[in-house]
Amino acid sequence: MSFEKYTALTSEQTLSEFSVTPEQGQSESYIRKARQKYGPNAMDQNKISPWILFGRQFKSAFIYLLLAAALITFLLKEYLDSAFIIVFVTVNVLLGFFQEYKSEQTVKLLKRYTNKRATVIRDGKEQVIDSSDLVPGDIVVIETGDIVSADLRIIKTNNLLIDESTLTGESMQIRKQVEQFPEPVTSMYKSLNIAFSGTTVVEGKGIGVVIATGKDAQFGKIAKLVTAAEETSSFEKQINKFSKFILFLTATTLVIVFIVHIFFRHTLSITELTIYSIALAVGVIPEAMPLVTTFSLSIGASRLAKKKVVVKRLSSIEDLGSIQVLCTDKTGTITENKLTVSDIFSDHQDETILSGLFTSESLGLSKTSNNAFDLAFLAKASQEQDGLVKGSERLFEIPFNPIRRRNSVLVRWAGKKMLIVRGAVESVMPYVAEFSSEENEKLMSWVTEEGKKGRRIIAIASKEFDGDSYSVRDEEEGLRFLGAISFEDPIKESTHAAVKKAKSFGIQVKILTGDSADVAAAVALEVGISENLSDVITGDEFDKLTRAKQKEVMKRINVFARMSPEQKYYLVKLLQEDLEVGFLGEGINDAPALKAAGVSIVVDGSSDVARDVADIILLKHNLQVIVDGIEMGRNTFVNVTNYIKATLASNFGNFYAMAFVTLIIDYLPMLPLQILLVNLLSDFPMISIATDNVDKKDITSPKSYAIKELLLLATLLGLVSTGFDFMMFGIFKQYGASTMQTYWFIGSILTELAIIYSVRTRGWFFHVKNVPSKAMLFLTLIAAILTVGIPFTVFGVEIFKFVIPSWDKLALLFAIVAGYMASTEIVKRLYYKYLNFSR
Repeated sequence: MSFEKYTALTSEQTLSEFSVTPEQGQSESYIRKARQKYGPNAMDQNKISPWILFGRQFKSAFIYLLLAAALITFLLKEYLDSAFIIVFVTVNVLLGFFQEYKSEQTVKLLKRYTNKRATVIRDGKEQVIDSSDLVPGDIVVIETGDIVSADLRIIKTNNLLIDESTLTGESMQIRKQVEQFPEPVTSMYKSLNIAFSGTTVVEGKGIGVVIATGKDAQFGKIAKLVTAAEETSSFEKQINKFSKFILFLTATTLVIVFIVHIFFRHTLSITELTIYSIALAVGVIPEAMPLVTTFSLSIGASRLAKKKVVVKRLSSIEDLGSIQVLCTDKTGTITENKLTVSDIFSDHQDETILSGLFTSESLGLSKTSNNAFDLAFLAKASQEQDGLVKGSERLFEIPFNPIRRRNSVLVRWAGKKMLIVRGAVESVMPYVAEFSSEENEKLMSWVTEEGKKGRRIIAIASKEFDGDSYSVRDEEEGLRFLGAISFEDPIKESTHAAVKKAKSFGIQVKILTGDSADVAAAVALEVGISENLSDVITGDEFDKLTRAKQKEVMKRINVFARMSPEQKYYLVKLLQEDLEVGFLGEGINDAPALKAAGVSIVVDGSSDVARDVADIILLKHNLQVIVDGIEMGRNTFVNVTNYIKATLASNFGNFYAMAFVTLIIDYLPMLPLQILLVNLLSDFPMISIATDNVDKKDITSPKSYAIKELLLLATLLGLVSTGFDFMMFGIFKQYGASTMQTYWFIGSILTELAIIYSVRTRGWFFHVKNVPSKAMLFLTLIAAILTVGIPFTVFGVEIFKFVIPSWDKLALLFAIVAGYMASTEIVKRLYYKYLNFSR
């Protein structure tokens, strides 16, 4: 059912449609039939079991590739090789599972209890039921503190004030009415006679008839959008592309070598060639990449956890580094979602504040009030003024009405009776006496300036009164102007610094809010998101544009106001077609856009629906943490990219050298077991890249995997590696198979360790300011010692078929490795100077 039609129906017409009266309510027989027709007033919960989390760790082309290699080597009885691959996969899967499972448990602890009970009138009796039992046609009673459990058409109200910010983004609390509208209202924030599911009653009491429940309520429709918005992370997409490319390149090369051996050379048996090819394939596949990535992401998650940030989806940390546009809600995210007195236009400021307190609609005038204006008055008032109000007597009042746009009270204090009126400037000033045109001009000028700043304004007027009650007509005669007060929703302390740092990182910040255009534009201007107040468009205006114009506007405009959940969702999807988008929100209305975004971020006070779909949850309301997270994401990106460069350059260099050398010699240039040992000794220090320090110059712009450019650099460095591999082959070939295999084994690992230090910076490796991490230095040293030492052991000679090296040949090998490092540095510097198109 749609709420729109009920906005134009009278309360009597609505009751008639459901054949119900507010005094009697529905009968049990009707409830049973309605429950069968509409189902429970609930939505499916997104529960992620440990098994789903565990299975998620296998969703990678690399993992599939490694598992296939492990199976083949096992079937060929190469058990050590198979076990080696399984160890890598197991560690990676367990690390990812542990991190995401821990995050899910933390999120469960964050779940806030929502209103599970509802007060209804059934069979002439008021009773409390489980909110899931509500059906369309039920008569529901709501009062201060309740969370509305279904969409209601209000039929009775007593000062009913509702906070709809989590649903619509409107920061102002809404005074509800019974009166119908001449035409159906389509905007939620304008539907003053509807109470929506998921909103909160902050003041007063009301009675409504249920018009929609569960998935048919506005809350449910938003949840449906969330379910439909499935997205694969940017990081996962790029890694899968990269995996497929490596698989294609490796398979093509091995097929060529295999065919040449079968038809033109007969020096190796089919079995030998098969095992050797598998070993080569495993050798070229960067099997430590999932592990390096997971380590990097886990380190980032650990650092964020210290800043009170829960990372639900591990890969979202790296996705943070690719964000080009950060979309954010305004209310409760950029601002505090509370009103404070900003300025007072009055010659009697103290009297103006005191009179504002007298007109407070909060019960008992205590600081437990939920009315945003009342709380602002209370915060501004002095203890003396607070005491005067508590010592006064309220004789009569006419509550705020959306049509009159003002409220009034009759109070007795200091031995006199005062009639005080508070409301919108245009609804109070026509009844003020003795107010000159000059004074009015000054007031209107002040109102205009405050309006440009996005502030809410009310006027206060009063007069002495003799009776104990009054009528609206009495309000409208001879009022004395006391003053006008502007209110603002304060900017959070962290917002300015966060926006500034985001811009320094090349991130465009956009506001998507349900609030008004004036307010949103003023906030954006104040925090530095916009440069002028015209940088704003409403959701309805955006909808009227052609798709081509929308794409032009979405890149130019930074403030989108009066946005419905559907419009936010559409805009984020549109942005994602060309850009990497992160979305920061907290309300129910933000949930679809959060799900559609590449990275979704919420604060801990956000709605359950928003928190369910979020990738990252901020336990501290500090926007600076988001930008810090982006920095960590870029650190992770740089480290993973450095790993790819290092492993591709060395692995492809060795792969092509060993593949094509078999075409010119009658024995294997390296035994399969030796190749696997090369992988082990070179890969475990490469894992330490995850801990490495990153040059600040490398994180000043959004990051994404430019596969072509990455492969170009890796190919150039791989050619250098291949050249030096052939050099080692040419030098040591004359000493026999075992000797050549031994020195090529040592040289292959040492060159792989050397390139780790070369690719970690664009400059000369010995000039870099950020020194390598201790873990990297330690693990590469251990790997180097083991590489040189294993051939000297009985284990190395007996199991791996090495020969004990001679020191003169080792010295020659060390010189070759030094020459390789120098050549790599020169090629790298030339690439970044002349061929790096992403600089």
